[in-house]
Amino acid sequence: MFGLKRYVIAQHERGVYFKDRSFVKILEPGIYRLFDLKDRVAVKVCDLTVAEFFDPHIDVLLKENRQLIDQYFQVIELGEYEVGLVYKNGKLSGVLAPGARQLYWKGPVEVKVEVQNIEQDFAVPKAKASLIANARIDTMPREVINYMVFSEVPDNHLGLLIVDGELVKSLKPGLYAYWKFNRNIKVEQVELRLRVVEVQGQEILTKDKVSLRVNLSAHYQITDPVIARSKLVDMIDYVYRELQFALRQAIGGRTLDTLLGDKQELDEVILMVIRKKISEFGIEVRSVGVKDVILPGDMKDILNQVVEAEKMAQANVIKRREETAATRSLLNTARLMEDNPTLMRLKELEILEKVTEKVDRLTVFGGLDGVLKDTVQIKVNAN
Repeated sequence: MFGLKRYVIAQHERGVYFKDRSFVKILEPGIYRLFDLKDRVAVKVCDLTVAEFFDPHIDVLLKENRQLIDQYFQVIELGEYEVGLVYKNGKLSGVLAPGARQLYWKGPVEVKVEVQNIEQDFAVPKAKASLIANARIDTMPREVINYMVFSEVPDNHLGLLIVDGELVKSLKPGLYAYWKFNRNIKVEQVELRLRVVEVQGQEILTKDKVSLRVNLSAHYQITDPVIARSKLVDMIDYVYRELQFALRQAIGGRTLDTLLGDKQELDEVILMVIRKKISEFGIEVRSVGVKDVILPGDMKDILNQVVEAEKMAQANVIKRREETAATRSLLNTARLMEDNPTLMRLKELEILEKVTEKVDRLTVFGGLDGVLKDTVQIKVNAN
């Protein structure tokens, strides 16, 4: 029939009835025949399996038809500092931003919205943060992740939570998530383990004007990251520069002989100087060691000559000492032989034995006495 419109609303659907572009009522499942000669009636069919109801005039609907809206919809209205976690049939499916107003159909999809006030506490509960961060991409809406800042602080690290440029608090190792709404959030991580810094190739003049190239190694640790961050722009660069200055101060006040004579004392002086300077910045230097002291080529040759001369002098002293000891031993032996004829005779026989070992044939005159008395004779002139 002319002017008659037919609408079929299925069991899983609802019809939104508009007349003269104004919301009038909700049509339950069924078949409707509506006479509309001048095209004044419109019916918007909505699938209840899609729980959200979208309409550009929601504010008007809530104000003019609140009783009817409450009958068919669940109304969610959030404040400027509230966030809504939307659960559908018990599963997290979305997030409502602060100030949002959303209608959900009362139907087959059970919708629950968990509201969180983020004016003061803008952290996502740890259980939910872990669930969201570790969820598969196909099971978690992209918007949920996009609304959050995730940060995992590893072991032996400390996290610094910075909100709108202000350091708010420190974070122990663990997984953290924060809402991005209404604020700028970032997490800086500071390593608390022992670090090594190498100061290489430093050209320094000693007190006696000798140019040296020195390499230094140091171990340091950040003990108070909050103080270090608040007072220093670059912690690593600061430690490096202060080690340079301490090294130059220690070497510039000593002669080459002093430096080469006691390197351990040099390490202790540098450590004492650097500790005093950087302790107020939440950094502690554990150890310092001068690894290499490199001399210029000509100075190295001169030093080698000095060392060689010293060693030769030491060798001569030892040689003279041994010669003196040997002469003194011979003198003592001679005195004993002079006072003891028997010992003198035994010495003669010892010499005779050594001589006969080197002689193929020996002719003896005078029998045994000739052997004993005439073969070797030692005469001492006593003056």
